[in-house]
Amino acid sequence: MASIPTDKITIPALLARKAVGPKIVCLTAYDHPTAGILDETGVDLILVGDSLGMVVLGYENTVPVTMDEMLHHTRAVTRAVTRALVVGDMPYFSFHLSAEETVRNASRFLKEGGAAAVKIEGASKKRLKLVEAMVEAEIPVMGHVGLTPQSIHHLGRYRVRGTAAEGARRIVDDARNLERAGAFAVVLESMPVEVAAEVTRAVGIPTIGIGAGPACDGQVLVFHDMLGFSTGYLPKFVRKYADLHAVIRGAVGAYAADVREGRFPDDATSYHLKPEVAAELRPEKVRTPKRGKKI
Repeated sequence: MASIPTDKITIPALLARKAVGPKIVCLTAYDHPTAGILDETGVDLILVGDSLGMVVLGYENTVPVTMDEMLHHTRAVTRAVTRALVVGDMPYFSFHLSAEETVRNASRFLKEGGAAAVKIEGASKKRLKLVEAMVEAEIPVMGHVGLTPQSIHHLGRYRVRGTAAEGARRIVDDARNLERAGAFAVVLESMPVEVAAEVTRAVGIPTIGIGAGPACDGQVLVFHDMLGFSTGYLPKFVRKYADLHAVIRGAVGAYAADVREGRFPDDATSYHLKPEVAAELRPEKVRTPKRGKKI
């Protein structure tokens, strides 16, 4: 088993990894205990993704997620992390009105949430201006191109992007433009491996793939998906490394049966008084009163 890296992850260190490796390991986390495990096992990047809306909060998609919800979960994550670089995902409509509001919301991830950077979806001209504004405010920014889940109502459904030549070229251009705007890395989601490989060759910043093939400089998956903690549809690009849904369901079922049938708690899982203390709690024997003399 490979040794677990202990070096503190910084943005300059990530940039250097593009040239010399090893590949960057990224996972999502939304709570303190999960983030602690990820940090202990050497995960380099922890993304507090707005995917929490679907896998933790029960929303149908990521659109309803709010800034307050994102900050709540980001704080929980950063309290557990000492090595990994934590990135907060800017939720829908936290960067759509103005550069001033975008910078203000992004700064909250650093000031209130304890994150080291933020992630923003898209690479339109307006979006690039926002990236420039955040970088000017000394807020590190990770870009995100290809499939952008916050655009689900516009797209109609989640699907692979860049399958035609024009769309593929647009993705490459988008990534280049994000680099020019100052992004330190870019997520490539749901695109053909050839497109992701071309993006990775075309930019000088690390590419983090999710459904984008092996040529990227790093990979990210949703924590709940890779551990089988999610139910229902999983994208083709997810590899399940465990089946926690089955494990947890089995454990809860066993607990419920033990409680119903009186096997839990038992003597071994109960606290006891010392015998002499227990004796003091026992009711005293009722004394029969003496009969008085008749007058």
